[in-house]
Amino acid sequence: MKPGREVSDTIELHLQYLDRYRGIISAKLTGLSDADLRSSRLPSGWTPLELLKHLIFMERRWLRWGFTAEQVEHPWGDSADNPDGRWTLAPEDTLDGLLAQLHAGGEFTRQVVSGRDPAESASAGGRFGTDDRPTLNWILFHVLQEYARHAGHLDVARELVDGATGE
Repeated sequence: MKPGREVSDTIELHLQYLDRYRGIISAKLTGLSDADLRSSRLPSGWTPLELLKHLIFMERRWLRWGFTAEQVEHPWGDSADNPDGRWTLAPEDTLDGLLAQLHAGGEFTRQVVSGRDPAESASAGGRFGTDDRPTLNWILFHVLQEYARHAGHLDVARELVDGATGE
């Protein structure tokens, strides 16, 4: 569901749009066979499950490791701990498990940022040093654009699999 046009709190607006895109991502993936989730119909070769795992780690990198400066193991776990590497899956990665992680990450984001000043800078010591810390507003906008862009990618991938279109 789209956020109401009356929402003026920037943080809440970001959170509602992030929730919306998590729902779109879930809907695009639900109903695909395991074979379709783990194979690609695109020249670049990424699979729908790889993209889902990327979104989980992307949000984790920007909010948990980035904004809160929490020390996390394997911040680049979606790409074999290589920030420039190809997205990867572990044999135990499943749609249900990854969707649960996606929504748990969203709950973490909501808990950490609700009521915060959008101009607050990320903490130093995690992803960022003392001189390169983006604001919370910048981080949330970046995470939102990642979700929106990749939801569009999944829209195309889903249409190629079974013709389903739309949100």
